[in-house]
Amino acid sequence: MLAIFQQIGLPEIILILAVLLLLFGARKLPDLARSLGRSTKEFKAGMRDGSVDEETPTETEEEVTQPASEPKE
Repeated sequence: MLAIFQQIGLPEIILILAVLLLLFGARKLPDLARSLGRSTKEFKAGMRDGSVDEETPTETEEEVTQPASEPKE
């Protein structure tokens, strides 16, 4: 998969940027780049938080072994 990105050179990048400029216009490109950066940052933070959640259990052994008491009316 990473081999695909090694094949991309300067002419290909210029062509991609030109197509993006034609599709979205010069005013919309900074907004698109900003939102892409924010979503990447949130994704990385979510991946970091997800690895911490897996290490710490959400239920203790006592909660699992003891049956839940019935609510009083």
